[in-house]
Amino acid sequence: MSTSVIVMGAKGRMGNTICTLAKADPDISLDGVVEREGCEDGLDAWGAVCGTDLAPVLEQNPGAVVVNFTAPEASVAAARICAAKGGKIVIGTTGLSAEQQAELAELAKLAPVLWAPNMSVGVNVLLKVLPELVRLLGPAYDLEMVELHHNKKKDAPSGTALKLAECLASARDWDLKQVGKYCREGIIGARPKEEIGVQTIRGGDVVGVHTVFMLGPGERIEVTHQAHSRETFAQGALRAAKWLAGQKPGKLYAMNDMF
Repeated sequence: MSTSVIVMGAKGRMGNTICTLAKADPDISLDGVVEREGCEDGLDAWGAVCGTDLAPVLEQNPGAVVVNFTAPEASVAAARICAAKGGKIVIGTTGLSAEQQAELAELAKLAPVLWAPNMSVGVNVLLKVLPELVRLLGPAYDLEMVELHHNKKKDAPSGTALKLAECLASARDWDLKQVGKYCREGIIGARPKEEIGVQTIRGGDVVGVHTVFMLGPGERIEVTHQAHSRETFAQGALRAAKWLAGQKPGKLYAMNDMF
C-alpha cells in the first residue's frame, strides 16, 4: 500500500525535488501540494489536491503524511494543523528556536511528528558513530567544525552543524551552550580545552559540506560529509514519511528512531 504524502512549499527548491521524487516512487502517492498565497500558479500540474492552506488539503487526504521544508514558523504552524486534523508530519526545516522545538515535542503527543535538521542518511549515521570516536580519542583532542553552504541559506550555523556539535559536546559531557564558539576575532588568547568551534562559510550554490576536526598531539582526524544534491535530503524525507505513516503519537521522532 502506498504512502499518501502532501508536500508543502511545492514550488521551492526542496519542495519541487520532493514532489519529483515522490511521483517517481511506486510506494508514494503524491496526493496534495501546498504553496503560499500568490505562488500557487502551476500547482495543478502535479495532479494532486492543491491549495494555499494545509488544513483543507489535509481534510481531503485524511491520514496523509505532510512533508515540510519551509520556514520555522510555517513548519510549527503545519504541525499544529496536523495535530488538530489527524495528520502526520515530517519536518526538515532548520533554524527552529528552542521554544519552537519544545512546541513540536508537545504537538508530537497528539500527532506523529518527525523533525530532523538534516534528512541525509549519511549525516545521521555520523551522529551515531562520532560520539564513540570522540570517546576513544580522549580529552587530548580538540574538537572543531567548518560548515559550508550556498549563498541563499538564511541561518548560521546550519542546523546540521549545531546537531553535530551537540553530538560532540554530549560525548564529552559538555553543555554546547557553554562551550560552543561561533566566531573568533582579535587577541583572544589560547584556546580553552572545553571549547567546540563551529565556523560558517557561505557562497555559490554549495548544497552542504560539514567537516569535523579532531586535532590531537602530532595528528588530526577529519571527517567530512558532502551533500552532492538536494535529492539526498528529499530521498531521506520520503523514506521518513513511509516510516512515519506507521507510527503513533507520543514522542518527537528523529531519523535515528527510523534507523
